[in-house]
Parts: sequence; structure tokens; C-alpha cells
Amino acid sequence: MTLEREKFISENKSFIYKVASSICKRKLEWENDDELSIALIAFNKSIDTYNEDKGNFFSYSKMLIKNALIDYFRKRSKTINVYLENEELISFEQKSSIEKYEIDNENKIRAHEIMLFSNKLKEFGVSFNDLVSNSPKHKDTREELINVAFEASKNIVIVEKLLKTKQLPIKQICILTSKKEKFIEKWRRYLVALILILADDELMYIRSYLNIKVGDEND
Repeated sequence: MTLEREKFISENKSFIYKVASSICKRKLEWENDDELSIALIAFNKSIDTYNEDKGNFFSYSKMLIKNALIDYFRKRSKTINVYLENEELISFEQKSSIEKYEIDNENKIRAHEIMLFSNKLKEFGVSFNDLVSNSPKHKDTREELINVAFEASKNIVIVEKLLKTKQLPIKQICILTSKKEKFIEKWRRYLVALILILADDELMYIRSYLNIKVGDEND
């Protein structure tokens, strides 16, 4: 396993845990639960088999993790049961009911994340309308800004200063990424939003829609 792959997997262990825990409907421990090992293997497989035709990478990897865990449960027992939040007992044979529950649950999580993200943006004087009117139209510019935000989100000093002052540390970002100050200033609101998404594990589902490509310099 390459160092780039190990780093990418390590950076997304919280995503792997969240998906596995959601499917198993309980808290898991890396040291004790086989389900997390299976989810990790499935995530690694998704890196090998992913291409852009499969859509969003994180949605694709989630599907592989889900399928791997369902296969694991079926091999253990044909009548494994799980408890949903309303304590209704159902069987894995009722797959369509599970999928409906998961879709409804994910929609609730997404709605919560959107509200949380909106409140975080307000702290910086940024609204969703601001993002719409200040978003890049060209794909190359969007990818360039995602790369800048990704690097900034991994810099603890920059993130801490951003959260403390509620201002984008433009000069520090320029030094880190070798970008011109005029470019960073132009896309200030957009970069604030991106860095918040990338740096905050509470915004995991929103982060998946950024569609950061596996194998890019972001690895």
C-alpha cells in the first residue's frame, strides 16, 4: 500500500466509521468489531475500482461498504436482526425496508448538516445566496479552489485562525499555496465555505458532494 493511499484512508476513517455504524445501527470499536475491518477493506477496494463514470467517489465507496457488510451478515446468519431507532425488530431479508429507513435517515442527517452549515456561514457573514453569486463558473477554477481549500484545511494554524477571527487568513494561504493574493481575495467567501466543509467532520455528507478525486494531489 502506497503512502498516498494510507494517508487517504487514514484521513477518511471517520467516514468509514460513520457509514459502518449507520448500517450496523450501533457504536463500533476499531479494536473489537469485525464490521469496521470489513468496511475498511471495502473502502480500500473502492479506491481500486472507482472511476468518474461511477459518480461521486464517497457515494460509491458507501455502496461497496454497505454491500460488503450485508454479505458478512448473511454469511453469519440468514436471520440476523437489527433494531431501528423505534425499536421495531426487522430482518435483513426485508432489504427494501432497511433501504427506505436508511434513505430517510440520511435525508435527516443531510438536512441537519445543511442547517448546521448555514449557521456556521452566518458567523462569517456569508449566506447561501452569497455562495451562489460568488461561485466559479469554470470547472478548472472550481478544482483549483478545492485544491487550495484542501491544503488550507490541513493546516492547523490556518484553520484555528479562521475559526477564531472569523476572517480568512489570506496572506498565510497565499504563502502555503503559492497563489496570488488577488485570486484568494476574489474567492474569499467561496474558500471560507470550502475550508469549513473540509475541516469539520460534522459536515461529512456535504463534503462528499465536493467529489475530490482519488489519485489527485489531494491524496
